[in-house]
Amino acid sequence: MPWTVADIPDLTGRVAVVTGANGGLGLETAAALAGAGAHVVMAARSPGKTADARETILARHPGASLETVALDLGSQASVRDAAAAIAAGHDTVDFLVNNAGVMATPEGRTEDGFETQLGVDHLGHWTLTAGLMRPLIAAQRGRVVTVTSTAHHMGRRIDPANPHLEGRYTPWRGYGQAKLANLHFAYGLEQEFRRVNSTAQSLAAHPGLSHTDLQKRTVREGGGGSTGPFFESMAERRGMPADRGALPQLRAATDPHARGGQFYGPRWMNVGKPVRLPLYRRMGLQRSIAVLWQVSEELTGVTIDAGSAF
Repeated sequence: MPWTVADIPDLTGRVAVVTGANGGLGLETAAALAGAGAHVVMAARSPGKTADARETILARHPGASLETVALDLGSQASVRDAAAAIAAGHDTVDFLVNNAGVMATPEGRTEDGFETQLGVDHLGHWTLTAGLMRPLIAAQRGRVVTVTSTAHHMGRRIDPANPHLEGRYTPWRGYGQAKLANLHFAYGLEQEFRRVNSTAQSLAAHPGLSHTDLQKRTVREGGGGSTGPFFESMAERRGMPADRGALPQLRAATDPHARGGQFYGPRWMNVGKPVRLPLYRRMGLQRSIAVLWQVSEELTGVTIDAGSAF
């Protein structure tokens, strides 16, 4: 039988943090976790949109336990503030779903000077995860799920000499680099948890082709190049609805049989039921993780050290 939200176990008493919880996959993920009894921290950028999303979840699950925290992944200061607020309010975080992101944006910079997609999709989540390390380690079996994309296949390892692709930027090159960084982050974080013998786990997931506002936003903001409208149309005509697209990350977060270092996505690459996927591109993986750690630490000034959380 295919895995569905009905397979999520009782999460009463558990705490989940979902980035980008005010729309699309993030909203569906937050709703499913709340519906299973978790207290869900909705970490998102737009207060008005987040308030609307909260009401949407409460309409589905009137007894849902919800909390909102302002989070702009394009601002390291905002990320640090959000992590501090969450950690101050919760001794444990059982689930962190690093879901939010942007796709194929025109070349730009975050307020910290990072290439937009690298800054939002990866570096923001790097700093957030580091800031939540103590409650994640303190949880009985904390799980971090980092959401990547099939676009990671077109990505290349970050060049430490040019992490922002200056002079080489195209929207899809930037997106591929950021999504590959998400995957390398998930695997590197799992190794960090194992290094200190923590019960915490790190997994990766991708939603396949899902019909959310992501593609529309890319086109609205002038991104995606000449192929932006094509992918928008594909998502609209053939993409899975957001509730189905969210299933891989929900399974990675909650399936009792899932394990750290695993990767979940649709069975048929971009569509299908959520299943465990094989890890491709093993050659050079350790080098890629080491480079990502070096670049991320240098750019953000933040170190991920699970041992310091004990």
